[in-house]
Amino acid sequence: MIDILLSSLGQVFTLPHLLYMMLGVVIGLIVGIIPGLGGIAGMSLLLPFLYGMDTTIALGMLMGLVAVIPTGDTFASVLLGIPGSSASQATVLDGFALAKRGQAARALSSAFLASMIGGLIGAVILTAFILIARPLVLSFSSSELFMLTLLGLSMVAVLSSGDMFKGIAACGLGLLVGGIGMAPATGEFRLNLGIDYLYDGIPLVVIGLGIFALPEIIDLLAKRGSIANHPCELGKGWKQGIRDVKQQRGLLARCAAIGSLVGTVPGLAGSVVDWLTYGHAVQSAKDRSQFGKGDIRGVIAPEAANNATACGAMVPTLLFGIPGSGTAAVFLGGLMLLGLQPGIGMIETHLDLTYTIIWSLALANILGAVLCLGLAGPVASLTRIRFAILAPLITVLILFAAFQATRSAGDLLALGLVGTLGVLFKRAGWSRPAFLIGFVLAAGAETYFYQAYQFQGVGAFARPGVAIIGLMILAAFLLPWIKGLLQSRRQSQTSDLGAAVTRSKSSLPTLGAIDLLIFSGLLLIVIFAWFDTREMTLLGRVFPVLAIGIILVAGGAEILRMCIRSVKWETQPMREEIVWLGGFFSLVGLVLTIGFISSATLFSLAFLLFFAKIKPWLALGLASGVCIFLLTMAHFMSLTYPSGILDSWLFG
Repeated sequence: MIDILLSSLGQVFTLPHLLYMMLGVVIGLIVGIIPGLGGIAGMSLLLPFLYGMDTTIALGMLMGLVAVIPTGDTFASVLLGIPGSSASQATVLDGFALAKRGQAARALSSAFLASMIGGLIGAVILTAFILIARPLVLSFSSSELFMLTLLGLSMVAVLSSGDMFKGIAACGLGLLVGGIGMAPATGEFRLNLGIDYLYDGIPLVVIGLGIFALPEIIDLLAKRGSIANHPCELGKGWKQGIRDVKQQRGLLARCAAIGSLVGTVPGLAGSVVDWLTYGHAVQSAKDRSQFGKGDIRGVIAPEAANNATACGAMVPTLLFGIPGSGTAAVFLGGLMLLGLQPGIGMIETHLDLTYTIIWSLALANILGAVLCLGLAGPVASLTRIRFAILAPLITVLILFAAFQATRSAGDLLALGLVGTLGVLFKRAGWSRPAFLIGFVLAAGAETYFYQAYQFQGVGAFARPGVAIIGLMILAAFLLPWIKGLLQSRRQSQTSDLGAAVTRSKSSLPTLGAIDLLIFSGLLLIVIFAWFDTREMTLLGRVFPVLAIGIILVAGGAEILRMCIRSVKWETQPMREEIVWLGGFFSLVGLVLTIGFISSATLFSLAFLLFFAKIKPWLALGLASGVCIFLLTMAHFMSLTYPSGILDSWLFG
């Protein structure tokens, strides 16, 4: 095992691996700097480039991005007072307060150093988990692996932000969409509407970009602002920040350990761990008077933890195929695109790749921290750029990325349709990670179920391991409900009647026009899926029927909950989003009419001139850059874009 560990280390330090990992680090930093994009959208952007790449190099690029997003989002938290992602909310409290006092440099240097050390501690703990969990994972059969995919699906109860039934219904829809194409057990085709593009199912890249990246861009455009609303000054105190970390090394180690352990529990990472460690920093401090006003311990604790969490989250993802977060779900899809199956194979057949992932995580944390320290000044300037200037460039990149899925015009249309679903989900508060988890785990769940039933019959589901994992699934559904019940009971005992009534009103289930639209759409999809699969064999239709059952039960439970409790009507305006979605489909239509390169260049130029309203020479330069980028990628990747009328005339 030691020789594999060392050979993986040697692989990490090869030039191609370092270059691609650096590319992932740079993209991760950019994604982290832009508030709202986050790891899921960033990871989705990288997925199309995995096709044909060497597995080791591709993993290095993905790990580079995963490792540094919790570092890059510190810029927005400290300089703008805006959480760069859900994992850096607690950093805002004291980081932004320090920046307002002219000590942004001190906060940033402390945060970057704490992030780096936290990431390294997380990598060490991940290595220990791999060694400990290896015998356990090797004892699993197909039936336990099937139950583990169900355990992964049960994480939607945790990731649904308190609206469990909507999350489960979204997960059921993800399962149904994941079932489009050929049934693995019988080879029958299903749910494809007779459209050629759907015979192989919808690619994960299109789903990831559509459900996360496109809605985030539309949301940022609707807000019509710059990344920063005021000038960002770094001030002084770089060395003081480093001394602060040295003085608080005990707190840093404890928070990194907490972050690593919490990361191993699916569904508890992200926004939970930073508040957990922030609370620990407050509780363990003798003087708590400066917390929230600019205490450096309030920066060090969450920043050490969120990088360690990224390492810890790899434990369930790699060893059990259970994505503990939306980012992990996309990463899981990336592994599948590379031909890797999480679970036994990652420690039996691909142990070298598993250690490559760990080494890459550790090295990317160091590179990310060094880059952030070195580029703090220029990055602070980037935060003043209006998002309207970046939007056309990112939109073209998304179109380019989606087109790499199957290199078909269907990729672009599917991107728009999934993006529309993502906008509806985001606007109405339905869980998009739950939908993605359902989609990603659909193929594995169906295949493992088929293998377990085929090899062992009904007895496959009477194994002790199956019963234990079944209890864990039950706990995953019951614990959030019990926790909510205890919390409401505690509040009612400790507060006066008026406050209780106010809270009761605020916690009422909400219903809006978009909710009604989603419920109606789900019902139509269920009816269609039932009629489409009704004449298939039992093994071919059992999985779609399971997904239909999940949607109906969860949707029915949500409607029943609304009938039992008073429903608060919520206005859900979506006029601007509809305009932007219409613009996106118009762009797709233009791509299919005049060609991809021409339409991307003209769109960028027109958007920058008339919407972003920047100087003509700058707009022309950026639009030319888009054209050169697409032509270069077409040359080096042997791509053939949708040609249309103009492209075929201009570019042959």
